[in-house]
Amino acid sequence: MIPEIGHLALILALVMAGLLVFFGLLGAWLEKVTWLAVVPFAVAGQWIFVATGFGCLTYAFVVHDFSVAYVADNSNLQLPLLYRIAGVWGAHEGSLLLWILILATWTLAVSRLSGGLPDRFRARVLGVLGLIGFSFLSFLLSTSSPFLRRVPVPDGADLNPLLQDPALAIHPPMLYAGYVGTSVAFAFAVAAMLEGRLDASWARWTRPWTTIAWVFLTCGIALGSWWAYYVLGWGGWWFWDAVENASFMPWLASTALIHSLAVTEKRGLFKSWTLLLAVSAFSLSLLGTFLVRSGVVVSVHAFASDPSRGIFILALLGFFILGSLLLYAWRAPTLGSEGGFALVSRESFLLMNNALLLASAGVVLLGTLMPMFMDAFSLGKISVGPPFYNVAFLVPTLPLILLVGVGMHASWKQAHLQRVGMRLAVFFAVAAVLSVAALAVAYGSFSVMTLLGCALGLFIVVSSLSVPWKKIRHRETLSRSVLGMCIAHMGLGIFALGVTVAQSYKIEKDISLAPGESYLLAGYRFSFESLHDVTGANWDGVEAKMVISAADRRVAVLYPQKRVYRVQRNPMTQAGISVGPTRDLFVALGEQLGEERWSMRLQYKPFIRFIWIGALAMAIGGLISVTDRRYRRPAAKNPGLPGGLGVAHDN
Repeated sequence: MIPEIGHLALILALVMAGLLVFFGLLGAWLEKVTWLAVVPFAVAGQWIFVATGFGCLTYAFVVHDFSVAYVADNSNLQLPLLYRIAGVWGAHEGSLLLWILILATWTLAVSRLSGGLPDRFRARVLGVLGLIGFSFLSFLLSTSSPFLRRVPVPDGADLNPLLQDPALAIHPPMLYAGYVGTSVAFAFAVAAMLEGRLDASWARWTRPWTTIAWVFLTCGIALGSWWAYYVLGWGGWWFWDAVENASFMPWLASTALIHSLAVTEKRGLFKSWTLLLAVSAFSLSLLGTFLVRSGVVVSVHAFASDPSRGIFILALLGFFILGSLLLYAWRAPTLGSEGGFALVSRESFLLMNNALLLASAGVVLLGTLMPMFMDAFSLGKISVGPPFYNVAFLVPTLPLILLVGVGMHASWKQAHLQRVGMRLAVFFAVAAVLSVAALAVAYGSFSVMTLLGCALGLFIVVSSLSVPWKKIRHRETLSRSVLGMCIAHMGLGIFALGVTVAQSYKIEKDISLAPGESYLLAGYRFSFESLHDVTGANWDGVEAKMVISAADRRVAVLYPQKRVYRVQRNPMTQAGISVGPTRDLFVALGEQLGEERWSMRLQYKPFIRFIWIGALAMAIGGLISVTDRRYRRPAAKNPGLPGGLGVAHDN
């Protein structure tokens, strides 16, 4: 009975989404105040019914209701409670329901927290979000219902062992919150085009929502990277997998959008560009949804292999992209900007950063889609992997990192570069000297690219720290927006340092050892002391005891495991990792080779933690910036603007 209630709740959610579209968009167009009053109730109703459906599916997993086909395919009697709950979004149908729940939550948040917006404009924003919700609810109910029954009732097939990990239990909801969050910026952009005018107020209201979505995307991508590092057994943090790229592309577009919104908010410039970025970020999120659920790519992240589902999502992608671009073409002639800026100014640096970010996204998009196009048009099969990305992605990224360190010191309209040029030159010289000294002492040698990467990373860190230091020294007000910007940029510098050092000085070795033997790697002795059987709730395995020592001093004891899950019989690796201030020591247990010998992967990873520390700092910077006081004040009403859209007067 509970699954049927859940299915009915999703049907009612579809009805609520339809009412939201009707009263939100049509009511705003016809200027019917009574219709607009219905919009908040439709938003609340949609969320309640979607949450009810999600709750019913979760209940079916918790109580082992294997009469529900989706539960039977993704759970088992031995599965721990945490992974039964995570199983709700462990495959296509449930992950799509989670996507819709997060969209309904974003819609409810916009409805509740945007009271300062004019009613007509807010109704249009919510109406666009309702249209997206209606589309995906239709997709779910017509092709991907998670409540279908199966007779006779089977035993549970178990959750994919790759997903039975705490990081992977959290990763999809966080990543989806970022994915779906781009729909809010898209809805604001479409609503503004329907209103017929963009101004600083539109940018001020859009920017915090975009930043929050960007924070979720950052954390979700970082969690996925961390999971791949310690679970898959290869010790890498990024593989340029097609589905990894699917989340990275909207992150790049959202980063560009945040910076473009800053210019639109402050100067009223880049309006057309900002609109296109909002459309691009959401379009790339839909593209990611298509890649994950269509079966066009093979990946450990992919959830479906049904072409009909892929065609449905592709149709939605085409509808929203083409519809928004047609609307943009209609309104583009009215989006002129008054005022200008000099060649050397903060606006110029932000524009160049935007171009480089989109160039980076274009490189990733080309590498991701090219094999599919080649195969689809029978032009042969090609594989685009790390060698292509590692070279092509550096071309726009290196100048981008340099411009980040310079741009935050430039003034609006026109910057006196001579005034700050000497200080920035000193910063870069200090960063370069420190990099040379540190690399020479720690590693003995370095390449030009390693030195350049470290110098640029340190340059951004020093440049970011100098901004708040200058304001504090001159007793100037340090706004949360500026503080958040500096912390986020500093995180980028830390990330660049981590990537550069980890990739340049990592040492990896695949060996075979028997108990009692040892191997010397990077000055550390890895001793294989013993091996014993271990058992989990739904898996059996073996665990090695590895003692790591240096200069006759014990450094760490690690217990890498090799697990086999009882139902699906899939082998899984659980690496042993020793974490130090400047390095990780990594041991992954491989296959048994006979005569008590086992294959092992040993790795020395310097500064690899800086990768995730940098990502965390970027996310913290984003969170701090959205708490700035100007985002907590209602917009000033201006009767001269359509719908009473206000103008922000903050600096």
